[in-house]
Amino acid sequence: MPNQFIQLDRVFYALADPTRRAVLERLSVGPAAVSELAQPFDMALPSFTQHLNVLSDCGLVQSQKTGRIRTYQISPDALIAAEQWMVEQRHLWEARLNQLDSYLTQLKDKPDGSTNSST
Repeated sequence: MPNQFIQLDRVFYALADPTRRAVLERLSVGPAAVSELAQPFDMALPSFTQHLNVLSDCGLVQSQKTGRIRTYQISPDALIAAEQWMVEQRHLWEARLNQLDSYLTQLKDKPDGSTNSST
């Protein structure tokens, strides 16, 4: 379980950066070479490559080198794990908020308005 959380931390760290999110959006259309991915960004290629390394290290993308061209493609498994964690959290908090709502409704509906359950 701790390894799962470390991996999740790495995915959320990667997703926290707008450049990396833009790269993922571009890769959702299909694979692309590093030069194509870097083109919209005003940064040196080594700096951009660091972004690709973060995405690759956490499993969001994978690369393949053919000759001198390195091509990246999205790898959805890491996103699926992050999505599952968020869904679990949403269910947990929805249940807690429903319990709070029920409790507050019970308090409101008490005839004497008291909050003490031992009357």
